[in-house]
Amino acid sequence: MATRKIVTLGDDALRKTCRPQEKFDRRLAILLQDMADTMYKAEGVGLAAPQVGILRRIAVVDVTADHTGLLEMVNPEIIETDGTQTGREGCLSLPGRQGVVTRPRHVRVRYQNRKGETLEHDAEGFEARAVCHELDHLDGTLYIDRMDRELTEEEIQGHIPEDDQP
Repeated sequence: MATRKIVTLGDDALRKTCRPQEKFDRRLAILLQDMADTMYKAEGVGLAAPQVGILRRIAVVDVTADHTGLLEMVNPEIIETDGTQTGREGCLSLPGRQGVVTRPRHVRVRYQNRKGETLEHDAEGFEARAVCHELDHLDGTLYIDRMDRELTEEEIQGHIPEDDQP
């Protein structure tokens, strides 16, 4: 399909609460494909609709190296969390920056697929982190609002103690 421009910090779309997606049509299917293509091209693991200037409750996540684990979420909500994990986090809308953020280790998310069917998905570890990060975008929250600390350039390039967390 096509890639879209990723908006960066300072764009108002990143700080707005998104509206529910009500139509499950060809336009939604195109948007989901474009978002996945944009995420993969940018070498990200997640992308939310406001990051491409669309104020709808839509996000995609794929933490697999071979791009076989695409999770398309429309109107998602986290319905269960368990445990905690602390680790590095970055964002395609904040290029060159990373921070240390504490998130749940496990989440269960309820969402609709591109056909409007309601599904649930359990995510653990890094995938749970990515799901939480993308769903925050839908409420105008960025990881920098939740971070314990921002990483220095040296830390971004190297190892930090939080990288050792299982």
